[in-house]
Amino acid sequence: MDINKTCCFFGHREVTHNIRPKLTVIIEKLITVDGVTEFYVGHQGQFDSMVYSILKELGEKYPQIRYTVVLAYMPDEHIKELYGEDTLFPDGLETVPKRFAISKRNDWMIQQSKVAVCYVYKVTGGAAKFRKKSRKKLQIIDVLT
Repeated sequence: MDINKTCCFFGHREVTHNIRPKLTVIIEKLITVDGVTEFYVGHQGQFDSMVYSILKELGEKYPQIRYTVVLAYMPDEHIKELYGEDTLFPDGLETVPKRFAISKRNDWMIQQSKVAVCYVYKVTGGAAKFRKKSRKKLQIIDVLT
């Protein structure tokens, strides 16, 4: 995996804006202009679901891309039904206490990426925290700008 061609996503659970068209344009530009081929997304809310849906659609148009739902918890049957083989459970997370699992998973995604696409409309919460944390290492693309 080439870290320079990898993108992750951080966003609030609730999507309160009509961002799907803009998010689609951002992701498609990452593929066609920036050469990004690897995408990591969580699965905790509406933003993650929207990203996954867009990546699935674009995957048909751009077969060179790979998109992976990075899990914070051991997968259960529901997750397997939703995402099939499109999941990854990073090594070491099985020993992390549940209340820290999402943060550890997000740290892992930052370490694997060059770009973070962020949907942050509040100054509090995990999305804002990881957007701020990502600024130290990653190129940030804000959906709401």
